[in-house]
Amino acid sequence: MRLTEFQELLHTEFGTARGDALLADHVIPSMGQTGADAIEAGVDPRDVWRALCSEFDVPRARW
Repeated sequence: MRLTEFQELLHTEFGTARGDALLADHVIPSMGQTGADAIEAGVDPRDVWRALCSEFDVPRARW
């Protein structure tokens, strides 16, 4: 998944401000780091998206 696609999904699902805050500040337990840190470390944005969706009970149809 491209980063632009990830950001579009994030902003559509959570809103721009909340999505950006989740990405920057929320530590994803399964990754042990924030989504932004995970992406910076080379984790595929799709994996970060799936982890956020799982944690915040986003319906699977939107994963």
